[in-house]
Amino acid sequence: MQAFEYASPATLKEAIGLLSPGWGETEILAGGTDLLALMKNWVTAPKRLVDIKKVEGLRGIRASRGDVRIGALVTLQELLDDAAIRSDFPALATAAEGVSSMQIRNRGTVGGDLCQRPRCWYFRSGNGLLAQAPEGRSLVVDGDNRYHAILGTEGPAYFVSASSLAPALVALGAKVRLAGPKGDRTVAVAEFFRAPRTEQERETVLEPNEILAEVLIPGEARRWRNATYEVRQKEALDWPLTTASVALRMDGSAMGEAHVVLGHVAPVPWRAQAAERALAGQTPGEATAERAAEAAVQGARPLSRNAYKVQLARVAVKRAVLAAAEGGA
Repeated sequence: MQAFEYASPATLKEAIGLLSPGWGETEILAGGTDLLALMKNWVTAPKRLVDIKKVEGLRGIRASRGDVRIGALVTLQELLDDAAIRSDFPALATAAEGVSSMQIRNRGTVGGDLCQRPRCWYFRSGNGLLAQAPEGRSLVVDGDNRYHAILGTEGPAYFVSASSLAPALVALGAKVRLAGPKGDRTVAVAEFFRAPRTEQERETVLEPNEILAEVLIPGEARRWRNATYEVRQKEALDWPLTTASVALRMDGSAMGEAHVVLGHVAPVPWRAQAAERALAGQTPGEATAERAAEAAVQGARPLSRNAYKVQLARVAVKRAVLAAAEGGA
């Protein structure tokens, strides 16, 4: 690990002023569960760490004008311990609960989860975000791609979005507030993530001198039935093979509108719009859920070693739809 300068600001304005306008010079430290591992492995070597744990206003879960505001420094355990979150947004609570390590749940933050870097082993081994050989050939396509993307694989990015919370937040129509030197801006979580085209880009729209300050869930999302279903290889600490988060606005006994979002299958949380259309106006049930599951994987283009993910995605969507229809229990 390279020597670095350490800063511990007390205000958001002070923290923003300590950040560099270019990537690599400075990094934000919150829970540190991802950043410190990247630094130890020399994937990143910042000259300054800006520790935001003491910054005022980045903690707490509160209601404001009907919306639910979740501070970026709220830990995953605090999210789980909040009775209103568990009651109104079981999709989000299930996603947080899937992080099985008590240490990470008590250190890892909501903002950190959304901003964590890809778990791709080519990236973590120092081969770059797009994992390309010097001549431009993808190491992923010709290599070990068991855990890589099956959707959005037009390239050049083949990693999967690592966030546990993002699919649920996208399904719930959440937004994030980003604070920077030019003021605040609000971005839908669905638009916060992007598939980079070059090594100079990152996998979110967050600028290097911006801080993710809070997550905002619209009050109307409380009326949507929602659920998350994850498929994992093991119950011990690990990332899911695939997830599905579903939110349903019921119109009597039928589904008036549906949001279906897949996780860990694409470089971004994947909005399965064909599945949403298959659910809209339909009565919940096994057959309807199966049709939505099939529609969700339309266009999937698995790589040489990850075709199994297509079936896992079907299973996750079907079970998430049925769970959401039952109230998210």
